[in-house]
Amino acid sequence: MSLLMNILWIILGGFFVFLGYFCGGIALCFTIIGIPWGFQCFKLAIFALFPFGSETRSRIASPGSDTLNLFANIIWLLFGGIWVVLNHLFWGVVLCLSIIGIPFGLQHFKMMRLGFTPFGREIYESGATV
Repeated sequence: MSLLMNILWIILGGFFVFLGYFCGGIALCFTIIGIPWGFQCFKLAIFALFPFGSETRSRIASPGSDTLNLFANIIWLLFGGIWVVLNHLFWGVVLCLSIIGIPFGLQHFKMMRLGFTPFGREIYESGATV
């Protein structure tokens, strides 16, 4: 079922979400300072391409990495992450206004959670880490 929903997702606009994150990741990776944030855009791009059957969870952090993840997430939010969150919130609400759009709106809410704090989170599918 998730394969069918992912195909519908890609056809009905998910590919453009993926493309936006992918292009943003490439643009951020052109600068040396932006590489860590570019990798997070690539993580969001993969999640945006196949959101059905995928979830996110906090990664088990090594000592000291929690502070680094917090600092990186604050920079992420200040320099564009808030717009990612608001974009997914908007589309999630709009899609949930119709019964047919509810599954797709819920996927935008999942992406909103990852877009809020991408550092320190991982994507997993059926118990396997992606």
